[in-house]
Amino acid sequence: MGGKLARLQVWFDKHHHRIRRVLALVAGLLLAAAFPRSSIAGLAWIGPGLLLFAALGIGGKRAFGLGYLGGLAFCLPTLYWLLHMPVGWEKILGWLALCAYLAVYPGVWVWLCWRLFPGTLAPNSTPLSVRVAPEAAEPERSAEHCSAGREPDAQGRAMLGAPLAGPHFALLTAFAATPRLARLRWALLCAVLWVALEMIVGRLFTGFPFLALGVSQYRMLPVTQIASFTAVYGVSFLLVWFAVGLVSALLLLVRQPQQRGLAFGDIVVPMLGVAAACSFGMTRLAVRAPAERELTIALVQPSIPQRLLWDPGSATNRFEKLLALSRTALATKPDLLLWPEGVVPGLLRYDQFIADAVSRLAAENEVAIILGADDLEPDPTSSDPKTVREFNSSFLINRAGRLVAKYDKRHLVIFGEYIPLVKWLPFLKWVTPIGGGFATGEAVVPFDIERPRARTAVLICFEDVLPHLARQYVGDETDFLVNLTNDGWFSESAQQWQHAAVAVFRAIENGVPLVRCTNNGLTCWVDPCGRLDEDYFRAGRDIYGAGFKTVRIPLLPEGQKRALTYYTRHGDVFGWACVALAALRVLPLAWQSWRARKRVAGQGG
Repeated sequence: MGGKLARLQVWFDKHHHRIRRVLALVAGLLLAAAFPRSSIAGLAWIGPGLLLFAALGIGGKRAFGLGYLGGLAFCLPTLYWLLHMPVGWEKILGWLALCAYLAVYPGVWVWLCWRLFPGTLAPNSTPLSVRVAPEAAEPERSAEHCSAGREPDAQGRAMLGAPLAGPHFALLTAFAATPRLARLRWALLCAVLWVALEMIVGRLFTGFPFLALGVSQYRMLPVTQIASFTAVYGVSFLLVWFAVGLVSALLLLVRQPQQRGLAFGDIVVPMLGVAAACSFGMTRLAVRAPAERELTIALVQPSIPQRLLWDPGSATNRFEKLLALSRTALATKPDLLLWPEGVVPGLLRYDQFIADAVSRLAAENEVAIILGADDLEPDPTSSDPKTVREFNSSFLINRAGRLVAKYDKRHLVIFGEYIPLVKWLPFLKWVTPIGGGFATGEAVVPFDIERPRARTAVLICFEDVLPHLARQYVGDETDFLVNLTNDGWFSESAQQWQHAAVAVFRAIENGVPLVRCTNNGLTCWVDPCGRLDEDYFRAGRDIYGAGFKTVRIPLLPEGQKRALTYYTRHGDVFGWACVALAALRVLPLAWQSWRARKRVAGQGG
C-alpha cells in the first residue's frame, strides 16, 4: 500500500501543473453544466470548491491564471448562444471579449481566497515551500522539511501523522494543521468574496449578472426563497460556502483518513446554513392562499426570426400574422393581451395603419393591450426641432382603444441598444449590430388596468436581469410585473431558458408574480415563490414556436396593500455588506503590498 501511495505521489509531483489545469477546466465545465439547458443544479455545489483547490499551495499570477482558465471554461459554453446572433464576425469577437472579461472575476476570486488563507500556502521555487499559521508552528517546520525535498525524521513523521512526504502532501499537512476555526472563517470569507465580485459584475459597465451562480438553482425552490432577503446573491453565497467546506473536508479526509470527525467539522457548519435556508424556504412555500381576484392574460408569442424583423419588405405580412394570432388568442376572452418587445414593425404613435389596427383590436374585443414598440420624442437638448431621440418603449392601450400610458426603457444593453463613447470613437458603430442607439428612459411608469382593477409595471428585454433595478418597479399596490422581451436574437438556444431562470429570482426577491411575453420563448409566468407556470405549449415540449398561452394571474384583494419583501424595501443590504467585508480584508492587504514595494524601491535607489 505504501508503495502505491509513493508512486502516486511521484506521479502527481511530476504532472501537477497539468493536473491543476485539468481540475480548473473541469470545475468551469461543472459550473456551465449547472446552468440551463443542462440544468444539473447539484454541480454548482461542487464547482467553486474544485476551482479553488486546483490552486492549492500556489499564489499570485498562477493562482489567478487557474481561476481565469476555469472562468473561461464556465463562460464560453454557457454563453455560446451569442454565436447565434444574425450578424457577421462581430458576434465571435463579442462572445470572446465578453467571456474574457467575465473570466477575470473567478481568477481574482481564486487569487484573493488563497492570498487571505489564514495558514498561507505560498509558492517559492520548485519544489514548493509551505508556511502555516503561527498556531501550528511545529507542523510548519515538518512541512517545510518535506517541501525542501528531505525525508522527515521519525519525529517529523509522527507530527505529520502519515508516512508520506513530498511537497504536495506537505501542502495537505499544512492545510490540515491550520486551526479548524480559522478554516471555517476562511470558507465564509470565500463566499463573501464571491458575492462581492458578483455585485461588481452586476454594475460595472452597465452590469451583466446573467451568470450569477445562484441562478443555477432556479428549480430548487426551498433554497431560493432566501432571495426575498438577499436577492440571488444569498443563494450564490450558500453554494460557494458549501463547495469550499466540502472540498476542504475531502482534503482533510485524504490527509487524515483515520480522523473522519475532523473532516466532517469543515462541512457541518455550511450544511447547517443550507438547512436553515431550506427550512425558511419550505415555510414560505407552504403559504399559498387562494386568490380572491384574478386577471386573465393572453400571451402572444409570434416567433419571428430576427432577420425578418430587420427586413422592411416583410413588415406588412408579419404584422398581419401577429394580428391573426392575436385574434385567435382573444377567443379565450382575456382581460389583457400582451405582445413582446420588437415585433411591431413601426412606430406605434406615428404609423397610422399600426395605431388604427391596435386600437381597433382593443376596442372590438374590449381588452387592454400591453405591447412593445419603438418611439420618438423631440430632443430637449437640441435647438433643432427635427432632432429626435429614439426609445425602446412599451405602451398600454385601454379597452376603448386609447393609448393611456407609455414607459421608456431605462437600462440599455451595451453594444445592443447603445454604443459607449460613440461620439469620440465613431468607428464603433460599424463593429456592432446597431448603427446608432436608443435614448435612456427617465422613470418607472405604472400601468393601471381598468377591469378588473390591477396595476403592473413593465421591464423591457434584459431589465429583469438586474435585481437592484427590478425592485424599483414594485410598490405596495403592484399586482404583478411584466417582462416584454425579444430573445429571437439568439435563435433557438439555451439563452431563452437562462433568461427565464434569471427572471424567476425577480419574482422571489419582490414577492410578486412576473409575466413574461417573448418573441420565441420562454413565454410563461412565475409566481411569487418562483414556480414556473405554463413554460411549455400544451401541444408538446416546445418553447420556441409560434402560439399563445392564456394564464390566470392572482391579484391583490380589492383595496389591500402588498406586504413588501425585505429586499424590495431595503435592496442589496446583504450584497453591500459582503462588499464592505471584502474591502476590509482586501484594502489592508493592498496597502501592505504597496508599502512593501515602496520600501524595496527605496532600498534599490
